[in-house]
Amino acid sequence: MKDRPLRIEEQDDGVVLLTLDRPDRRNALSAELRGLLAETLDALAVGDQCQAVVLAGAGSTFCAGFDLDEIRQADSLDDLFAEARAYHHAIHTFPKPLIAAVDGPAVAGGMDLVLMCDLRVAGAGASFGQPQVQAGIPAAYDLVRTVVPEPVARELCLTGRVVDAAEGFRIGLVTRLIEGDGVVAEALAIAATIASSPTAGSAKRQFVAGQPDLFG
Repeated sequence: MKDRPLRIEEQDDGVVLLTLDRPDRRNALSAELRGLLAETLDALAVGDQCQAVVLAGAGSTFCAGFDLDEIRQADSLDDLFAEARAYHHAIHTFPKPLIAAVDGPAVAGGMDLVLMCDLRVAGAGASFGQPQVQAGIPAAYDLVRTVVPEPVARELCLTGRVVDAAEGFRIGLVTRLIEGDGVVAEALAIAATIASSPTAGSAKRQFVAGQPDLFG
């Protein structure tokens, strides 16, 4: 449906492009969008038509995290994040290669989203951080430390400091750094290469089997 906040585009090479489509809200993860992401990935996990998925964001922000209006209206943050556990689990345990195409800020829950992907392709204007700690919302330390060195994870989660794409690349958060406007195109090209490999599926299942069960 045209007014749904998740755009789904099947490519010709076994790749599916999912685009967070709430640019007026900086692609904030509303309950509806989280549910659509989980539902869509659960569907794509079945069968052989989809071999890899690319996640992108519409507009100038990849994702600003959970929707602040919903956070303000929640009875408690514990209840909100408990409700979101199924969303996190669907992404973190998705059994096929998942690539984030990050063009613009990916902060708070938006950073969590890219950390749950296998690869992160970023443009020069991308940025990453857990700034919500300054508002009393805990950082996703257990998740951050699965991607970057533990001392770096501690610093980012204690300070809420936002790092740019170049620093993200240096600390291992960004897999590939792209100059110019070709972030999504590069991510799709990488996904197509992965989708053509007969071992990609078994490798991803091995990754999931060996990773910490953060959202069980």
